[in-house]
Amino acid sequence: MVISLDRQNWYRELYARLRPGYRTSGEIYEALVRQCITPQARVLDLGCGRGGVMELFAGQVALPVGVDPDPVSLVEHREPLVRRAVALADALPFPHASFDLVLCSWVIEHLAHPQLVFSEVARVLRPGGHFVFLTPNALNYVVIINRLLPGWLQRLLVPRVYARAEADTFPVVYRANTPRRLEALLRQAGLQREALYLVGDPSYFALHKILFWAGVLFERLTDGRLLRSLKVHLVGCYVKKCDLGS
Repeated sequence: MVISLDRQNWYRELYARLRPGYRTSGEIYEALVRQCITPQARVLDLGCGRGGVMELFAGQVALPVGVDPDPVSLVEHREPLVRRAVALADALPFPHASFDLVLCSWVIEHLAHPQLVFSEVARVLRPGGHFVFLTPNALNYVVIINRLLPGWLQRLLVPRVYARAEADTFPVVYRANTPRRLEALLRQAGLQREALYLVGDPSYFALHKILFWAGVLFERLTDGRLLRSLKVHLVGCYVKKCDLGS
């Protein structure tokens, strides 16, 4: 059975009805971005792919820029207002303090050298600029199961189970993907936490209603402080407090 995006969203809506006040990681990410943008903002979408949240805000900021190592994704980007460049996240082709906001969704889990990337993010941010990100949590059971699968099996199953194009399935390494590790690396880069959310989502293994309800039970168990670090997604907003130079 395939867990299509529509099916996942149906279960997410059901869970939201069961848990008043619940927000998905995407909703929290979008809200954090909204808090940071202004009409004068210069915004960089790191690993922009074919679109993402920048599609919502490109017309509301002074300079929307997207970078990605995949030129095909940039050519197929859905928002024509976004200026695009082929680049790696650990070697950004921009001067110091070029941006007011750097966005990063579903990218950190792929980084082989996250410390270099975070240092580059801090370099291109102006003092007081923000880094807003969304990424999986390596401590969650969904990610642990994914990591236990051989790479060839991941590439085979993910497109079939989640109805995702094989071209959009990339290797994952999770070298910064725990709350503690992420906090340490971002602080080392000179970025200080304003908000960090650990967000649950019982829809990932909802191949059957029984599995969905098992996921709901897991979310209840991890709502407490002791097990909260096991939630599936990390959504954060960090600020550059000072000009770090090069």
